[in-house]
Amino acid sequence: MKPSTVSNLLDVNRQFYQTFALQFSQTRQRIQPGVRQLVDRIPNHVRILDLGCGNGFLWQYLYNQGYRGPYVGIDSSADLLKIARADIPLQAKVKPQFLEIDLSNPSWKQELVNGCTSHKEFPSPPVFDFILAFAVLHHIPGQKLRQELLRNIKSLLSSDGKFIHSEWQFQNNPRIRGRIQPWEKIGLDESQLDEGDYLIDWRHGGIGLRYVHLLTEVELTRLAEELNFRILETYYSDGQNDNQGLYQVWMAE
Repeated sequence: MKPSTVSNLLDVNRQFYQTFALQFSQTRQRIQPGVRQLVDRIPNHVRILDLGCGNGFLWQYLYNQGYRGPYVGIDSSADLLKIARADIPLQAKVKPQFLEIDLSNPSWKQELVNGCTSHKEFPSPPVFDFILAFAVLHHIPGQKLRQELLRNIKSLLSSDGKFIHSEWQFQNNPRIRGRIQPWEKIGLDESQLDEGDYLIDWRHGGIGLRYVHLLTEVELTRLAEELNFRILETYYSDGQNDNQGLYQVWMAE
């Protein structure tokens, strides 16, 4: 994929989250069953990095379940992070860190390292026992950018750390399939895109557009093999037929 196309797709998603941050947050007020199935197993005092943390609702859930470990959530949306920071309980002894960082920026890892230097709970450089990326990778355009992101994730894991992620399987929902839009709406031609790339509209509190890549088990297996990850677990969950979210747990070889 050409760099200009990657930039165009990233701009589409930035514009979406800038325009619809509040509306998006309103739709993210509960934990999906597939997410709960995994995070309920996370010990209460491990180091967590949450990529694409949004409005911080996942940290709130973990905290209410007894989690008291050092947590860092990063997101590119200043408005969503503002919501996350406003909901930190005063009594929380180990405060979560919510950092404004864009995962598509080549310097995102260094920004994260800089943001963690003042947190006494983290070694220098920081490493994490669990890195979470729920509904994140499918918004990263182009194989090269996804590979770079995964390499950085691998370098941030502790020796026995786990990378937990989910990918939206929107093709299993007829209603969402009906929202797929032509690329001409953002000035692109299908020939400029990769197989599995889609433009999907948003209809909550206004009309918006989001770029999504359909990440299948086959593609995820290939990525894991290329980057020396071992897939520990795979399952589907969420939606009426428990098939709208693909969940995996990876560990570095």
